Amino acid sequence: QVQLVESGGGLVQAGGSLRLSCAASRSIFSIFRMEWYRQGPGKQRELVAGITSGGRTNYADSVRGRFTISRDNAKNTVYLQMNSLKPEDTAVYYCKATSYNIDYWGQGTQVTVSS
Repeated sequence: QVQLVESGGGLVQAGGSLRLSCAASRSIFSIFRMEWYRQGPGKQRELVAGITSGGRTNYADSVRGRFTISRDNAKNTVYLQMNSLKPEDTAVYYCKATSYNIDYWGQGTQVTVSS
């Protein structure tokens, strides 16, 4: 079992930056994949970025070059650095961990980007 707690969301102007954190309740060293998803108003939840235990990353086309996912196994934390934010990035951002084919989700953190 893994509990995930996201933090770092908030209100920011377009062009600004935020860093989201996802703290896990236990070591994430063995967790194969950590991901960030988001769900905007009236939209389906979508994958934003992912990182494997080996450090391989992938990004949605809409955020590539602006967002960076990273993980600190010593702190049991995954980060999402978001730069050059746009109003369309407004959403609730969720952290997901996948371990032995079981998915664990956090409660989400709200990100609002004003124009």
